[in-house]
Amino acid sequence: MTKQAVLWLRRVEDGLLALLLTAMISVAAAQVVLRNLFDTGLFWGDSAVRVMVLWVAMIGAMVASRNDEHIRIDIAGRYITGKLRPLLARAVHAFTAAVLVIFAWYSFQFVHFEYVDQTIAFGVVPAWLCEAIMPVGAGVMALRYVLHTISPP
Repeated sequence: MTKQAVLWLRRVEDGLLALLLTAMISVAAAQVVLRNLFDTGLFWGDSAVRVMVLWVAMIGAMVASRNDEHIRIDIAGRYITGKLRPLLARAVHAFTAAVLVIFAWYSFQFVHFEYVDQTIAFGVVPAWLCEAIMPVGAGVMALRYVLHTISPP
């Protein structure tokens, strides 16, 4: 059951990433064509592309966290060998999880404040809906790094 849930989550992440990247490129290209050829554009296009960049970045980070494939600056890992290396990896994963929990908490508060204030991002789309990927993405990544701490990839 757990493997099926993990596989389902991977497919959802991959599908959302592909869909959002395609939509982002399409809207940006449409804006360029409309502006250069017709002296017009989608009034919501630029804002939507900015929101899609945020979503692509967060979902891309979630995908990278699956197998601990994030970019890292790991000087100590190059010089520490033997039995200390797995211990260092677990400590790094635990620290990463802690930072992500903090990010998830404060981004949740930020999204909540945007919801309470009823801020509009563009058109009739509320800002909190556009920003909701931050606490969700950080929470998923925090959970993955907790699991990496327990059982490194």
